[in-house]
This record gives sequence, C-alpha cells and structure tokens, in this order.
Amino acid sequence: METMSHNSTLFSDVAMNNIESTHSDVISITLFVAVLCLCLVVGHLLETYRWLNESIAAILIGCIVGTIILCTSKWKSSRLLRFNEELFFIYLLPPIIFNAGFQVKKKQFFHNFFPIMLFGVAGVLISTSIVAAGSWWLFPKLGFGGLSISEYLSIGTIFSSTDTVCTLQVLSQEETPLLYSLVFGEGVVNDATSVVLFNAVQKINADTLNGQTALRIFLDFLYLFTTSTVLGIAAGLVTAFILRGLSFGKHSSVREIALMVLVAYLSYMLAELFELSGILTVFFAGVLMSHYSWHNVTESSRITTRYAFATLSFIAETFIFLYVGMDALDYEKWKMSTLSFGTKMALYSTVMFLIAIGRVALVFPLSIMSNYMHRSGGESSKISGHHQMVIWWAGLMRGAVSIALAFKQFTHSGVTLDPNNATMITTTIVIVLFSTVVFGFLTKPLVDYLLPATDSNANRRNPRDPGSPKEDMTLPLLSLEESASENLSRAKENMSMLMDRPVYTIHSYWRRFDHTYMRPIFGGPCTNESSC
Repeated sequence: METMSHNSTLFSDVAMNNIESTHSDVISITLFVAVLCLCLVVGHLLETYRWLNESIAAILIGCIVGTIILCTSKWKSSRLLRFNEELFFIYLLPPIIFNAGFQVKKKQFFHNFFPIMLFGVAGVLISTSIVAAGSWWLFPKLGFGGLSISEYLSIGTIFSSTDTVCTLQVLSQEETPLLYSLVFGEGVVNDATSVVLFNAVQKINADTLNGQTALRIFLDFLYLFTTSTVLGIAAGLVTAFILRGLSFGKHSSVREIALMVLVAYLSYMLAELFELSGILTVFFAGVLMSHYSWHNVTESSRITTRYAFATLSFIAETFIFLYVGMDALDYEKWKMSTLSFGTKMALYSTVMFLIAIGRVALVFPLSIMSNYMHRSGGESSKISGHHQMVIWWAGLMRGAVSIALAFKQFTHSGVTLDPNNATMITTTIVIVLFSTVVFGFLTKPLVDYLLPATDSNANRRNPRDPGSPKEDMTLPLLSLEESASENLSRAKENMSMLMDRPVYTIHSYWRRFDHTYMRPIFGGPCTNESSC
C-alpha cells in the first residue's frame, strides 16, 4: 500500500509539473504573439518612412521587449521563447523560400537568369572562400582560436547569406526592372545556395583543407544542388498535373490550395529526409506551381494563394527578426564568452570587413562578365556602375538564414556551453543587427543618390530599344515551307544570336518548348498573356 501511495504521489507531482510547464509555455506564446501583433501595427504606422522596414522595426521592438524581460527576470533571460534551430528549418524557413519562388517575376527572372545565377551561385562560392580563408588567417591573430576547418568553412557560408529586403523596399520594379530583378533574384538564389553549401560542408571531416577536400565539397555541392532542383521541379509538375487532370475547383477551392501547400511542404520534408536541400527544393516547387498550377485553379484560389503564401512568409520573417532582437540581450551568451571587449569589437569589425571584401570580389568582376555576355544586348541589359554599387550594398546585410545557420552550427536546441560557440553566436547576432539597422537606414539615401528619379525613368525598358530581343528570335531554326538556302541562313542567324546573346535566345527556345509540349500537359497561362 505504501508503494502504491508513493507511486500515486510521484505521478501527481509529475502531472502538476507538466501542467505548470504547459501553462508557462502558453503564457510565453501568448505574449510573443501579442508582440508580433505590435510589430504589425508599428510597421503600418511607419509605412510612409520607406527607410524603416518591418525587419528593422521588429529588431528594435525585440530589443525593447528583451530589455524589459531582462530587467523583470533579474538578468536571467531576455526571451519569451527559446529558439530551436529545427523550429526554424522545419516550420519557419519553408514558407519564406516557397513564397519567394511563388512570387518571383518569372519573365524578368529568366531574362536575367545568367547574371542572377552568377551572383547567387558563383558569388556564394567566392564570398564563402574569402570569408572562410580570412577568418582562418585573422581570428588567431586576434586571440580567438580553437575552431576546426569545418567550422571556418561553416562561418564562410553563414556570412555569405544575404538579406535584400531593405534594398528591395526602396527599388521600383517599373523604373529599374533589371536592377530589381538582379537584387531579388540574387537574394532568393543566394539563400538556397548558402544552405546547400552549408549542408555540403557539414559532410566533411578533415583536419586540413587541401585540393581533395575542396573538390569533395564542390562535388557534394553540385550533387545537392542538382538533385534538390530536380525534386522541386518534379513536385511542381505533379501538382500541376493533378490539378489540371482532376479539376479540384469544381467541388472545392479549399482542396486546391491545400494540395499546393501540402505537396510543397512534402517536397521539402522529402528533401530533408534524403539529406538534400529542402530550401532549393521548395523554391523550385514554388516557381513551377506559380507557372503551371496557379493557372489550373479557380479565380478565388488564385487570389487566396497569392495573399496566403505572402502572409505566412511575412509572419515567419517577422518572428525571426523579433527573436533576434530579444536574443541580442541574452546575458548568458555574452557572459560565457571569455574574450575581452576590445577583442570582441576587433572580431566583429573583422567579420564585417571580410563580408565587404567578399562582396567586392564577386559583384564587380561578375558584373563585367555578365556585361560581356550581353555585349550585343543594348544598354537596357547592361549592369551600370551605379547598379553594381546598389547590388554590392544590398548584399552587405545579413538576416534570418545567417541566424538559423549559426544556431544550427554552434548550438544544440538554442543552448551552447562552449565559449567559442557562444562567441560565434553573439558575433552573428551583432553582424545581423548592425548590418540590418545601420545599412538598412542608409539604403534609401544611397539609392536616391545613385539612382535619381530622372535616371531611373530613363532606364525603363523600351520595346523599340535596339537591345530588346528580336521577334525573329522566336521563329524556329528550320521550316519545311522554306528553301534549303533560307533555312541555312536562318540557322546561321540564330546560332550567331545564341553566341552573342545566349540568355535571351535560350529563353525564347524554352518558351517555344513550353508552349508546344509543357502547357498542353501541365496547364499554364494563355499564349497571349504578357507574363510567362
């Protein structure tokens, strides 16, 4: 009887502890949601001040709320919730990346596909190499060591992920279509590439970095990039085929939207299950669903999906920046680091310097390469010096992906007990705060100075501009109704255009293939629509 009574008492205590813990979690979540609502209200009130976007507002509100919590908890904690990197990668990041793919302006994106991929893929490799090598060389000189080769490479990928929200908010897509497309396209491709490269780096276990290790990282990167892209494309095409073949909208618009959401999330989870890049998969799933599936659903579903996906992405981004503002005041992390104040400031300055050098090394040389490839494309397709400065500036800001990668590398469920790891977490937080707030405030004045209204209007694309793609480019290479000499002449002309202007020509070939083979099977916009 005594044993039964003891067990009953023990069970009762455990149950009470669970109830108290659950009640505490409910209170924390309630307060956090209330603060999220406050961010929305403040963001609305500051709508007229375009230099202060929701990201900056969320960080500042997070710092204020974190200060209040820190004071009321007697310097024990500054957060309402404890950040778990898995929470970010499983629940918060997928809607952000999926919406980026779903909302991307595909016509501009694929017209500028070559420079976007240069900046978003090759640029990440260049930036990662510079930041990782510079950290490996300079950190020990500052008195901060003890990191492995894998950790230095991870640092390179963490600080190579850009956040272009502040710049995009002050750019006009109508006035500067090329610049807007490049900044937006680099932002979404950069995030996906950074995560893919981060996953590739995690697979190596080497004490020294040599040619063989670098080759293995590059091959793993190519494998992850290719297979993740194929999986995302397959998910998008399967969704389009089902929606077109079964006509879900006849009975329920809700099922149409639910199918798109669930298949996109399923593709993300499958990629993570097979140790691929879920970020890249869900991005291309969004692109394909926007191009095919969106045109196979009812009009009400089209309107709903546009706003629903954007809303989920907005909430997830605000959640991250709000948490970053709170976590910046985490007293335990700052106290755990054994470095002096001067060393910490030198470390932060070094990382910011390496980020800036990495941007210089990728933006200007790759812009020259892109302009050379588009040398026959007219002025409207050239990346001017002022455009290059804006692209460089936009890439200096770091955001949610950098935070998530840092927590995944240097913490376990948001907790770290190692001084070096705590230092890297605080360094990442400082870089994100500094770059977002300081550079974010200065973005609008810089853009107004470099791209005044008169210059921006002059840069608008003119359909009669000699740089615009020729209508002849959409004609087939060969025609059965023409003579052999005419066919040969047309083939030579098209091959010459392919060498001089590969992006526009390949895009026209893809559109022809899309109209002829893809849309009859998977659906899509009508042929007379201006957007593709």
